[in-house]
Amino acid sequence: MLVIGLTGGIGTGKSTVTEKLAQHGAVILNADLVGHEAYLPHQNVWQEVVDAFGRDILGPNDEIDRRKLGPLVFGNPEALQRLNAIVHPWMYRRMEQMIQEERAKGTQVVVLEAAILLEANWTPLVDQVWVTVASEENVVQRIMARNNLTEEQIRARIRSQTSNEVRIKAADVVIDTNGTIEQVREQVDQLWERALAQQQRV
Repeated sequence: MLVIGLTGGIGTGKSTVTEKLAQHGAVILNADLVGHEAYLPHQNVWQEVVDAFGRDILGPNDEIDRRKLGPLVFGNPEALQRLNAIVHPWMYRRMEQMIQEERAKGTQVVVLEAAILLEANWTPLVDQVWVTVASEENVVQRIMARNNLTEEQIRARIRSQTSNEVRIKAADVVIDTNGTIEQVREQVDQLWERALAQQQRV
């Protein structure tokens, strides 16, 4: 089984790539959804986060409310580090378990889509790292078209992320998404064929 780790900055087309890979038959594991699972009430991780940040972060159904937790950790590196130290190792183990389940089923390709694949040191889970990249101008245009953020807010978010240069150094495959959606899909088709051919040689 081939496990692809797909990562990239905000607005660089990860979803487009994921959709195309899913059409080819890859099983997609989304790290964000696994993260939501970590915040479900009365799990071990939930308890640790509540102990660390207080019950004020809870919503009416006792779920951790990300909108309440967010302001406590963003812009506060120490608090963010404390949160990540609780949640990331749990997510790693959960994703490892999910990958093993797919392996047992005889799945051919799994894609772990994770914006923080490199930052959270989750690369041991994957065989290849695929990175989506786009110019800052294109990213700004895309996000302004879909989100209610100002250009300044978007550029601040881009600057707070790991740079394209660092991601490219860690990548086995770089997908340039500056072109049209059709061009991106064609790139993914070719990469899929190449990945399967490599897999058959192993």
